[in-house]
Amino acid sequence: MDSIPATEVAAWAQIADEEIVDRIRTGEVALYEVLMRRYNQRLYRVAMSILRNDAEAEDVMQDAYVRAYVNLHQFAGEAKFATWLTKIAVYEALARLRRRGRTDDLESVLEKDIQLTQNMTQMPRDPETRVYDEELRIVMQRAIHALPSAYRSVFVLRAAEGLSVAETAACLGLSAEAVKTRFHRGRSLLRKQLHREAGISTAQLFPFHLSRCNRIVETVLRRCMPPDQTGRSI
Repeated sequence: MDSIPATEVAAWAQIADEEIVDRIRTGEVALYEVLMRRYNQRLYRVAMSILRNDAEAEDVMQDAYVRAYVNLHQFAGEAKFATWLTKIAVYEALARLRRRGRTDDLESVLEKDIQLTQNMTQMPRDPETRVYDEELRIVMQRAIHALPSAYRSVFVLRAAEGLSVAETAACLGLSAEAVKTRFHRGRSLLRKQLHREAGISTAQLFPFHLSRCNRIVETVLRRCMPPDQTGRSI
């Protein structure tokens, strides 16, 4: 099954999630792909922030999308669809974490003293430097992985995904005050100089590339829809 051309996906960029959900409910099931491509990056990031395992993060994404599709009739619109979907992914990731018997102490603080080369921001952006930037991005991701999950998930949703305090609280089932506190603590653990010296932004964390996006979309569509329902309607 071919992927939707990027130009067609882009044409839906201004259409609200809730409108797409309504159209899926009335039979345009192929539109579910638009929602998946819209939120693949977010779900991958939140799953990675909890599980710290690439393969398991992909599994959680697929399970979350399937669960959301099966229960789409239960989406009442009381919260944003993005929040509802993210919460499903969070619950799936936490359930997988419990099943494998590996939990973090959500209230403890794992201090990491991360040292980076000085004055990166003054270096020319030649090919060698860009390679080094990539290495530093990996260092930063490892630093985030080292955070206790209580801070890690909050930091990823707030800093990498750009969610508001209220949205983050809704996704993780926390109070707004808890989100503020954990985000502040997580950010202090990573140390401000990490961002300044690395010359990168949190938007580059846990990249979810197009080839992976296509694979996730195709797998979920096969799991959710009979062959006669996967024809393109857009």
